[in-house]
Amino acid sequence: MLANFIIDFFGQLLDGVLTIVKGLVSGVIKSFNFIAYSETISTYSTQLGGWFWIVGILCIILVFAFLGGIIFLVVRGVKKILLMARKALNQEDLVKEINSLNKEVMRLNLEKDKILSMKVSQIGLNPNEISELTGEELESLNGGENQGENVSRFYKLTEVDKSFEGYVPPEYDSEVTLPELCERFRNFCCSRLKLYYNIDIIRLFVSSFSSTRLLILQGISGTGKTSLAYAWGKFLQNDALIASVQPSWRDKAEIFGYFNEFTKKYTETDILKQMYVANYTNEVYITVMDEMNIARVEYYFAELLSILEMPSKEEWIVELVSSVWDNDPIKLNKGKLRIPENMWYIGTANNDDSTFAITDKVYDRAMPIDINTKGIPFEAPDTPPIKLGFDHFNELLEKSKREFFVSEDNLKKLEQLDDYVIQHFRLAFGNRILRQLKTFVPSYMACGGSELDGIDYVMAKKVFRKFAYLNLAYVRDEIDGLLKFMDKMFGKDNMKECRACLSEFQKLV
Repeated sequence: MLANFIIDFFGQLLDGVLTIVKGLVSGVIKSFNFIAYSETISTYSTQLGGWFWIVGILCIILVFAFLGGIIFLVVRGVKKILLMARKALNQEDLVKEINSLNKEVMRLNLEKDKILSMKVSQIGLNPNEISELTGEELESLNGGENQGENVSRFYKLTEVDKSFEGYVPPEYDSEVTLPELCERFRNFCCSRLKLYYNIDIIRLFVSSFSSTRLLILQGISGTGKTSLAYAWGKFLQNDALIASVQPSWRDKAEIFGYFNEFTKKYTETDILKQMYVANYTNEVYITVMDEMNIARVEYYFAELLSILEMPSKEEWIVELVSSVWDNDPIKLNKGKLRIPENMWYIGTANNDDSTFAITDKVYDRAMPIDINTKGIPFEAPDTPPIKLGFDHFNELLEKSKREFFVSEDNLKKLEQLDDYVIQHFRLAFGNRILRQLKTFVPSYMACGGSELDGIDYVMAKKVFRKFAYLNLAYVRDEIDGLLKFMDKMFGKDNMKECRACLSEFQKLV
């Protein structure tokens, strides 16, 4: 019975398929049965007049056109199938060829590694000859055995040690105040470098140093983002290091370098060298990562971001090597380098299709400054650079936090604003942003700005910026309510940056 059930059940499907096939075959045979067409013409040709032949010819043309169209579509379909099959075969051949090339590259790398791992004495070549063969700059292939020859694996850092032998620190300007610093820097840019910046940009720039070690200068190309960081270095008579970020940057090695196990040498970056130099002096150092978002910032800058987040400066340590050599650089402690307190990192970012979006992880830890307009030329007295020491600059920033502060009234308003944003937009400020606000705003006030303008800027760039990730079509009406709430809390004439930011989002809907 079971066998009969299976036969009858699937027999129904088979009969249906056969019926479809028979119908298609029958339809094709009938469509192309030219004998039947001719018999029909013969039957009616004796009964109808001259008009019959005109109509008959038209019918014959239509039938042949229809059948020709069917044949054309079938042929074209077959050609496409054959072409796709040929492409698949070609792609398979390409994959095989790529795999073969990859294996060849691996084989060559293994041969190179074997050469590098040999001792010079064993292969009968001197280091220069090996360098010609491998493309590597070699000074030592014997690792620890060559320590007695006083060959350092940190060439650049060792040279820094030599250059600072007998170093005498210069005299620093210890009288300048934050307002004077902003004004003199602006006038220096104008009179000496022909760079023109609004005083508000200068205040934002200088006061940002108090809240974070990472600043992001962003905006359209050609507005003077890199020039601002460059000018700051010239103003302090300690040139900023300009490091051009490459699309290939993917990990911390782009910042700190790496140890080559075969050459037994450490590949030192310019940024690492700058960090090492900063440990020797009391200067204010600036490292500029130009076009920082041409690669993913959260990849290559992640470790340094985490280190700079640690509350104790004593924990600002990065391990460069796990072993210790007797001739390692002086400032290395058991293979570890102290990240200098007197260095800030400034990234420039163009927001266009050729770059990556900077993630919240980076934005939350940085202070973004938008520069979207070209400076307007103005007259300024000739202003010379100054020699500003880190100790005095840091004391100015710390002093601003003692003399200026965010009022309790505004803190309560911010708490109510936080509750409103959480309730209507499911976004929260977070302790980090509030902590940055409490350090940035006092320094901004000390530089000559107002308390509400400082709060306005932080809220716009650190909180309301995140509205871009919301579904603006659903929250457009809620934004109107938020603007009214801010009018009630802070007044209609205040919080201009926040208003501009929120209004811009409404226009995007």
